Amino acid sequence: MRGMRIDAAPTPAPFVGALWAMLAVACFSTTDVLVKFLSDGYALYEVMFIRTLFGILFLLGVILPLTRASLRISRVWLHLARGLCVFVANLFFFLGLAAMPLSEATAIFFVSPLLISAFSVWFLHETVGPRRWIAIAVGLVGVVVVLRPGTEAFQAAALLPLFAATGYALLHTITRAIGATENATAMALTIQLTFLVISGAAGMLLGHGGYDVFDHPSAHFLLRAWTWPATSDVWLLALLGVSSAMGGFSISEAFRRAEAAFVAPFEYIALPMAVFFDLTVFGVLPDTVAFAGIALILVSGLVLIWREAVARRREVLDAPNRL
Repeated sequence: MRGMRIDAAPTPAPFVGALWAMLAVACFSTTDVLVKFLSDGYALYEVMFIRTLFGILFLLGVILPLTRASLRISRVWLHLARGLCVFVANLFFFLGLAAMPLSEATAIFFVSPLLISAFSVWFLHETVGPRRWIAIAVGLVGVVVVLRPGTEAFQAAALLPLFAATGYALLHTITRAIGATENATAMALTIQLTFLVISGAAGMLLGHGGYDVFDHPSAHFLLRAWTWPATSDVWLLALLGVSSAMGGFSISEAFRRAEAAFVAPFEYIALPMAVFFDLTVFGVLPDTVAFAGIALILVSGLVLIWREAVARRREVLDAPNRL
């Protein structure tokens, strides 16, 4: 649900946009920590289903009355495609969290800006200059450093956040194609309904736990039987739903009140937060090699955002000359 935009933009307010972006990062980071914490005891689709129920209640009971936004949509198939992309991104990322440190999974996921730039060339016929291609290459090197293929440190589960980043990049590509004509509250609700339908259907097919025969944390998280949540965990699931819905709304407000090039770097606060939660909650810390890969991904992503801002500013300045 990151990167959604609301149609009626208010007067630009960069400072307010930055505050909304930081709130969104805090919400998404909370979501990641809760999912990883719950991955040992519950099935992924069950977590998604219950989280979505609380998320929809929060959207309809709190956000919708506050925004008074219309829920009418005009491009149904693209909304459904966005919802599917978000579902796939969440599915792979959460499966990765069950088997690897939060900080490394988050770092690999942040290859998504690189993929967004590549997809914008292939699908939207946008132009990407040589500096941005170099930044993309540096970011991919960072991913390889974190993955460490061919070594004993490599694990196949580390590819899951990479698949998640691909789904997230496709989400942003579709959002660019839709433009500013669609309502962000309606987009948020469409995504939540997509989660509800798919996770509910998966629960009916896999919730009996009969396929949970593979000895791997991600496989257990995906295939274990659904169980009735403990009372203490219901509160965690409720917090998970609220933080997810609030994160999507907050990042929408951030992009609504400030330019994307100003807001996007604040999303990278998630990287140091992931390292902090790994250390304080899960008692792990990336090694030197992982830190080097994380740094490469961070630098390349920020360079891409900067170069895109420069390119868009040039487009605005050149626009009168085309008339």
